[in-house]
Amino acid sequence: MRNIELYDTTLRDGSQSEDVSFSVEDKMRIMQRLDDFGIHYIEGGWPGSNPKDAEFFRQARKFKLNYSRLAAFGSTHRASLPVDKDPNIRELLEAQTPVVTIFGKTWDFHVKVALRVSLQTNLDLIHNTVAYLKERVEKVFFDAEHFFDGYRANPEYAVKVMESAAAAGADCLVLCDTNGGTMPGEIGAVVSAMAGRFNVPLGIHAHNDSECAVANSLIAVEKGASQIQGTINGLGERCGNANLISLIPALKLKMKLNCITASRLKKLKDVSRFVTEISNLRPFKRQPYVGDSAFAHKGGIHVSAILRHPETYEHMRPEKVGNYQRVLVSDLSGKSNIIRKISDFKLKIDPDSPKVTDVVNDLKRLENQGFQFEGAEASLELLMKKSFGLHRKFFDLIGFRVIVEKRREGEEPLSEATIMIRTPQGVEHTAADGNGPVNALDRALRKALEKFYPRLKEVSLIDYKVRVLTAGKGTDTNVRVLVESGDGKHKWGTVGVSANIIEASWQALVDSIEYKLLRG
Repeated sequence: MRNIELYDTTLRDGSQSEDVSFSVEDKMRIMQRLDDFGIHYIEGGWPGSNPKDAEFFRQARKFKLNYSRLAAFGSTHRASLPVDKDPNIRELLEAQTPVVTIFGKTWDFHVKVALRVSLQTNLDLIHNTVAYLKERVEKVFFDAEHFFDGYRANPEYAVKVMESAAAAGADCLVLCDTNGGTMPGEIGAVVSAMAGRFNVPLGIHAHNDSECAVANSLIAVEKGASQIQGTINGLGERCGNANLISLIPALKLKMKLNCITASRLKKLKDVSRFVTEISNLRPFKRQPYVGDSAFAHKGGIHVSAILRHPETYEHMRPEKVGNYQRVLVSDLSGKSNIIRKISDFKLKIDPDSPKVTDVVNDLKRLENQGFQFEGAEASLELLMKKSFGLHRKFFDLIGFRVIVEKRREGEEPLSEATIMIRTPQGVEHTAADGNGPVNALDRALRKALEKFYPRLKEVSLIDYKVRVLTAGKGTDTNVRVLVESGDGKHKWGTVGVSANIIEASWQALVDSIEYKLLRG
């Protein structure tokens, strides 16, 4: 079976999406999830372009990837500097990644107008950079920027660029449809012409400006490309990049190519939802393969047919990508998901217990209110433990009050929270201030509990996100709060939903603390 390498650029291209901004911690979490998923190469960012990416690579050096190879991204050295004196090249090496991906100009128009150097100088920049890096890292990939535009305008020069990178030792030549305007037929013809020409594997990097990025990537693979670059959920600048969430099952299940194991493919929906939550975006219900509507059937002939045999109106079994069939009229699905989570959470529960159905119904009710448990599995585990009688209550809230006071124009508001709780050991009444009302409430709750549960001192709030759930209602709407917490050894996510942002935050904070106390 032919092998295809998966190269993920979510942490760089994805972060360039409008409305998306990953923190360093976000990038670390996504990297770890992609490693667990089985992506071959993870592009972490451009260490020479901004402090955030440089910090990410400093932290990533301390983390051992089990499967993936981390790549740093950058450009060829500047024409005004020797390759060994260029600070961007130095930053790439200081990232200490096993793989470096370099992009260079292949369109003569860009060489003359953007770089403003001679065509030969551009060839030299590419050759010098690839050769210099190849002596110092395990693998160097060359992204041939604007390759299809360049090949259309001046095929002889575009080929020379590829030859220059190949001669310098590049491990893969990646053909980039940078403007995203090339049609599948042209992509196929050009890749076919390039295949086998350089004695170096070819890759494809497609943008989605013409809604063809997935199709372009698949036809490139069909014509000989062996590395496919893209992002989770198609995130990326402008209209986005090729969507790996659509590409991976197409490669594995439709084209019968070896790119990921069947067991890892079952994590596809979870990975998609995880990155959606971290991106603070709304899940796309109709997303192929993983969307809630991808295998949903409503009424009439379709429902009657799929209940007899799913293949009558489904192109594949949804379980292969971690999704499930839904019959919207009677809503028969969901129980299998809970049974799987019982195993994931190592709960000693009989899968045939009628309480499993109760959990399914609870989840449906909560999801109708706006709860989503992707990225908040600690809250899901707590919900299941409560339903199965495995939950232990550590404290009861008697009451809390949060005050936000702004004393004069130009000064930051002051936030203070007062809280009273009851534990088996007694009642505690305390207060704390904070950098905002949620931070004040978090600090007051911890202050009240740490006397009774000292191990809570290990817990820190790592991330906090808010999403408006009902468009068009302005400030009079439900919000969902997603909190990530950690104790130095583990990280977990919790969720709360309410029309009151403080109440939603309280729900997520309480779940976070109860999860820690149950884990010990």
